[in-house]
Order: sequence, then structure tokens, then C-alpha cells
Amino acid sequence: MLKKIQRRFILAAMAAFGTVMLLIIVGINTANYYRTTSMQDHLAGELLAHEQTAFARREAPPHPVRDKSGRDPEAAFTTRFFTVYCDGEGRVRAVSRDFISSVDEETARAYTQAVLSGGREKGYYNDYRYLVSRSGEEITVLFLNAAIHIQSMRSLLFVSLSIGMGSLLLVLVLVVLFSRRAIRPYMKNIERQKRFITDAGHELKTPITSIATSADIAAMEHEGDEWIDNIRRQAARLTKLVGDMVALSRLDEETPFPEKSRFSVSEAAWEIAEPFAVLAKAKGKNYSQRIEEDLTLYGDRNSIQRMISILLDNAVRYSGDGGEIQMQIYRRRGKVCVEVTNTCDLPDISDLDRLFDRFYRMDESRSAMTGGTGIGLSMVQAIAETHGGKASVQSPDGKEICFKVVL
Repeated sequence: MLKKIQRRFILAAMAAFGTVMLLIIVGINTANYYRTTSMQDHLAGELLAHEQTAFARREAPPHPVRDKSGRDPEAAFTTRFFTVYCDGEGRVRAVSRDFISSVDEETARAYTQAVLSGGREKGYYNDYRYLVSRSGEEITVLFLNAAIHIQSMRSLLFVSLSIGMGSLLLVLVLVVLFSRRAIRPYMKNIERQKRFITDAGHELKTPITSIATSADIAAMEHEGDEWIDNIRRQAARLTKLVGDMVALSRLDEETPFPEKSRFSVSEAAWEIAEPFAVLAKAKGKNYSQRIEEDLTLYGDRNSIQRMISILLDNAVRYSGDGGEIQMQIYRRRGKVCVEVTNTCDLPDISDLDRLFDRFYRMDESRSAMTGGTGIGLSMVQAIAETHGGKASVQSPDGKEICFKVVL
């Protein structure tokens, strides 16, 4: 129980911190990307306008214009770009490479065709930021060398991810170290509750036994008295309820089964199912079962038998007259599955999962009549979880209910 709560605390803390770190990393890199791209587009726009003017005048393009953003006065001397002029159908008419030497005319033409075929007006292509201008029957494409800026964005992404991962690992270590201290008050409260249930169970056994004994003696003197019979029934129900509460409290302990071993689930199920088959037949109900041979499990044999007993008892109690009860135990994907299905008439199937809650009753009047304690299915769920499994319930139409335990 303690380890499970500790794991959940660690997962919750790491999920919260990881989400915050992810948002910070995404925010920083997104802001940097848009800022850098905006600067590149601004500079590319000025260069494109200047190049178009120079080409229209058939003049040799002068030195690139200075970046007016005010961020870097040396930008005009470090800017590298080339311009491609095309007709309205995208055929290259001229290529200006006066301010770049690493790109030949064939490469410039290939870049232009690739960009125009994409249909976008601006974007990144390899190490260049391109800008497309369409004016009448002319298309001008300017490629601005953005290798330094692209590398800068990649470096920021790598550094931020590295810092994020490092911070995540550091926080994980700290959360693991301090998690036990953080949940200590909660664990103390749980321990008090378990101790209270155990102590109360032991204290209640004596008066309940005394009441039951007195009722038995009174029944000898007043045989057939309905009030005495009711006292005996309620005393027996209280005895079972106290026993179930103490057993459920023990299942919440950190090591409820200190002596686990490998045993045959098939044999254990055959042993426990036989009496219920006879009981179902005696009550006029149809019982069938399918238990695979040689099914083994590492765990506590008695608790697994108790789990199967609760499911079968539940099916016999709540199935109607002439109802159908079926149990299947089989292996699927390396896990042992226990299914108990019975016909029923459920008034509401919207909150079936609440059947595993302690003392929850879907039909109060019928539950009181059948004599259930209201915590049997809670024990099924607890036994399943202590064996690393889970319990579930489903009823598609409200006429049949199926409890499934995967171990």
C-alpha cells in the first residue's frame, strides 16, 4: 500500500513538473523561432524590393541594403543571398549571384523550381529563407542564407532539451528522496484507520458471540420464535461483516501475503466451485463452468479461492429464479483470467464501477434480503490488486452482468 501511494505521488509530481518544463521549452523555442523568422523575413523583403528595382533598371545590383532593425550594424556586410527572376509560368529568366559564391546557377535554378512547386510564398529550404514575389507576369524569388540562424535555433533547442532532461532527472531524484516524508501524514492516518478497524473487530467479537450464544439458548426455550431467529441471523451477519472488514483491512497492508508461492489455479478453482455448483442446482439455477487445465499463479492460494468464492456467491445470490451462472478461468497473453457471469435485472447500469466501493448497494432492499455485507466485491478488487491484477465489471443490457479479474 505504501509503495503504491508513493509511486502515485512520484508519478503525479513528475507529470506536473514535466508538463511545466515542456511548456517552457516549447514556449522559448517557439518565441525564438518566430523572432528569428520575422527578422529574416524583414531583411529578405528589403533585399527583394531593392533587387527588383535594380533588375527593372537593368543595373548591376549594388551592395545589399543595411538592416534597419538596429540590431546588428554589420548585417549588411555579412548578408549572403541570391535572386532568381522567372516569368509568369515559372521559367527562369535570370539569376543574380553577386552576393554569394557557394551556389552555382544550376543549383539556384533547382532551388527555385522546388520552391515554386511547393506553392508557398515564404519558408525555409535547406539553409535558406526564401521569399516569393509575384507581380504581373513576373516572379522573383530571393534566397537569403540563414545557416547561422538555423544553427542557432537548433542549438537553443538542444540546450533547452538538455537542461529540461537534466532538471527532470534531478527533480525525480529529489521527489523520490522526499516522497516518503511527504506522504507520511497520510500513511499515519491510514495506519490509524486500519488499527481502529482491527481493534474494533476484536472488541466486537466478544459481544457478538455473547449475543449469538444467548440467542441460541433462548431458541431452545422458545423454539420457532421469529424475534429470536432474527437475532440469530443478524448476529451471524455481524460476525461475517466484522471478519470481512478485518480481512479487507489486512489486504491494505504493504505485505498482506508474506508467504506467496506458486500453486495450481485450476485445482484451487475446482475445489471452491464444487459446493456452489450444488447450491445453484438446489436453488433451481443453471450453473456451468470452463476451467483450463494446468493454470498456475504465484500468489496466495487461500485469497484467490476466497475471491472466486465471493464472485460465485454473489452470482448465486443475485441471479433470478431459473437464472444462468457461468464461470470461466483461462489464460490469455500470459495472464490468468477469471470471469463469472450471471443473469440479473439491474435497475441502473450507469455506475457499475461503484459496485467495488465498500458498502455500496445498487438495490438496498434486495441486498438486505439476500444478506450480503456490501464489501465482498471490495475484497475481490483488493485481492486482485495485491496480485498485480485488476477487477472490472460490465453489463451491456442490464440483463446479464459479468465480473472479470485479470491476474
